[in-house]
Amino acid sequence: MFSWVSSDARRKKDPELFQTVSEGLRKLYTQKLLPLEETYRFHDFHSPALEDADFSNKPMVLLVGQYSTGKTTFIRHLMEQDFPGMRIGPEPTTDSFIAVMHGPVEGVLPGNALVVDPNKPFRKLSAFGNAFLNRFMCAQLPNPVLESISIIDTPGILSGEKQRISRGYDFAAVLEWFAERVDRIILLFDAHKLDISDEFSDVIKALKNHEDKIRVVLNKADQIETQQLMRVYGALMWSLGKIINTPEVVRVYIGSFWSHPLLIPDNRKLFEAEEQDLFKDIQSLPRNAALRKLNDLIKRARLAKVHAYIISALKKEMPNVFGKDNKKKELIHNLADIYLKIEREHQISPGDFPNLKRMQENLMTQDFAKFQSLKPKLLDTIDDMLSNDIARLMVLVREEESQMTNQVVKGGAFEGTRNGPFGHGYGEGAGEGIDDVEWVVAKDKPTYDEIFYTLSPVNGKITGASAKKEMVKSKLPNTVLGKIWKLADVDHDGLLDDEEFALANHLIKVKLEGHELPAELPSHLVPPSKRRSE
Repeated sequence: MFSWVSSDARRKKDPELFQTVSEGLRKLYTQKLLPLEETYRFHDFHSPALEDADFSNKPMVLLVGQYSTGKTTFIRHLMEQDFPGMRIGPEPTTDSFIAVMHGPVEGVLPGNALVVDPNKPFRKLSAFGNAFLNRFMCAQLPNPVLESISIIDTPGILSGEKQRISRGYDFAAVLEWFAERVDRIILLFDAHKLDISDEFSDVIKALKNHEDKIRVVLNKADQIETQQLMRVYGALMWSLGKIINTPEVVRVYIGSFWSHPLLIPDNRKLFEAEEQDLFKDIQSLPRNAALRKLNDLIKRARLAKVHAYIISALKKEMPNVFGKDNKKKELIHNLADIYLKIEREHQISPGDFPNLKRMQENLMTQDFAKFQSLKPKLLDTIDDMLSNDIARLMVLVREEESQMTNQVVKGGAFEGTRNGPFGHGYGEGAGEGIDDVEWVVAKDKPTYDEIFYTLSPVNGKITGASAKKEMVKSKLPNTVLGKIWKLADVDHDGLLDDEEFALANHLIKVKLEGHELPAELPSHLVPPSKRRSE
């Protein structure tokens, strides 16, 4: 009796448990979000339905840029290996979308075969037609970098007269499709070609709502002098500020991402630091992939919910018999007012609404008679998913991340600077003297000793108060000086002998030169007398 009551109560009491984040996301999508999308024709307006491969695929990196900015060379640099279908040159060489993925043997899978493979996340690309599929392929090869990520190479964005030649498919729409599914979007610029063409501008605008995934690379920066580089960087930031309408400044990585010698090596340290930062960002993708997919599902659910309100509002306003065409035109024309009404009625943020102009264009081809009225039960399901199911998945995301602390992208260029003397910062700052036989502080110790003996040591040691008077002259904050004190007081007796005082001054010098202090004192910095005691 009342079985429907007991089953509903049971469902709320015993929420479904998921073994993995990807499995949980897939079930939430198919059981809760997909019915809402299908009811209100979400896929005709925004994005095709997600498939199993979308939840289980490796993190993807999308490279976008005008021709000859070094996109394909960038991939070659990361993998340190050529891939099938690769062409490099100053002219627009890459004329296809190439998904560079891991495979047991080298080979190329053409677009038409690729979109019917259920194990690849590209099946919905078939909607863009043969003109696109003939310009789409998958290059498979065994490479350690590709064991963790996949990389999407794109055709060079055209400029000048060339951009007026039709590609035969909607280039910006294809890039938008990829942007929704990738983990990182890298926009490449050539230091010599900063002009943003109309097609490039359209592409960047198509990437709106994915600003959190975008990273900008100013490539070939070794080919210009430091003064010119400053001007180029400023010009790039100004140009991007006009197109990417966000109050935050986009992160720009400056460097020369290939294996050739630097033409102008003046900024070598800067390039190395920037490359290291970008590599760290890419290496973190496998660890953060589950969180990215969760975030994208939440964004999709919020958009689908707003879309349902819009479609049901249009349905409600339509007459039953006469004047349907005129009413349709009127509703499309007044769509902004409908947005405002929904925003006030349901307390929805303006940022959650789809682009007004594109929505109006899509509505022109739709039959309003087929639209569905509001179904509160479907929307309640989405609210329950966002407030309860997603919260449980967040716990699972943190658990998976804690188990994947060592899962980073390996191989290729990522290995070149991991260890050894060519690692970033090796032999600099606190690492200076790491390979020396002599204690690195010894060369400046006579100078530090002069200061030490003016502080009236007792039994060969000075108190913290005496050391503080000298250390604060560096003008470093107390938090930094406190850390230096802890590192320098090797025997933890609350006093400093001459060697420990010299070490404290050495660490002050390291910090003043712009380097970070180590979390623990490296073995090569331990004073010689303290090494013997250990």
